[in-house]
Amino acid sequence: MPRERTSPAVLLLTGCNGQVGFELRRSLAPLGKVVALDRSGLDLSHPDDARRVVREVRPDLIVNAAAYTAVDRAESEASLAETVNGIAPGVLAEEARAVGSLLVHYSTNYVFDGSKAAPYSESDAANPQSVYGRSKLAGEDAIAASGAAALVLRTGWVAGVHGANFAKSILALAREHENLRVVADQLGAPTTAALIADVTAQIVARFWLHGERERFPTGLYHLAAAGSTSWHGYAMEVLRYVQAKGVSLKADATAVEPIPASAYPTAARRPANSRLDTSKLRNTFGVHLPDWEQGIHHLLDQLYP
Repeated sequence: MPRERTSPAVLLLTGCNGQVGFELRRSLAPLGKVVALDRSGLDLSHPDDARRVVREVRPDLIVNAAAYTAVDRAESEASLAETVNGIAPGVLAEEARAVGSLLVHYSTNYVFDGSKAAPYSESDAANPQSVYGRSKLAGEDAIAASGAAALVLRTGWVAGVHGANFAKSILALAREHENLRVVADQLGAPTTAALIADVTAQIVARFWLHGERERFPTGLYHLAAAGSTSWHGYAMEVLRYVQAKGVSLKADATAVEPIPASAYPTAARRPANSRLDTSKLRNTFGVHLPDWEQGIHHLLDQLYP
């Protein structure tokens, strides 16, 4: 049974030092008392810890930004990835249901095989091609099976000021090398951690904390910036923008060579098409998702003020 709302609301945030978790600490702060935990406070490789923490905190809202995200290493650490990404979210969902809280959980476009020509919708069949993708799909399934009030947000190509990501890697390489080779036949939408965090806060504030909880539109939604590009196009835009700001690099946007994914083998297979159809999220919650360039430019402005 849903419990009566406390004042202020109590929000439990896991993975608070990750890319998205770091931004959620900011975006959730105005909504109530945020209990922000990193791995030392709640390690999802030990799912029973999740039961203990939720029962102690008894939050109105649980936002699970913790995850196993080492996509290639997951191929050799399948058990750990499955525990963190598959089993632990199900435990959080069970405990959320028990205390009457909403669970917000993040999943990935890697649940798809990438063979579709158009952006993927929530109703498209999942067919993950990697251990990471399968572990994240297992988490989605466990949450759905729990019967908890849950909002599952699939996203991808995440970039944040805090933490490692593609944009930072490209800039590091461009400082050291005069020529770069970047995959050009994989498509997606670079999405900032700040956008993910802000959309999350807007939704839960309006529709859960200050809305009629029994009418909250739970379920699975796609959340990504508008537009799309390739890794090659992404790299070129990052280099073009920072050099226009006067940043000195050895490699500029014209020095990025497009290559096929087959020329850059990785342990885990990536989907060729990672584009997500976000119309369900936009229509249901009335949120605006800006073009990916806008978010990446803002990110680069923070890295190079």
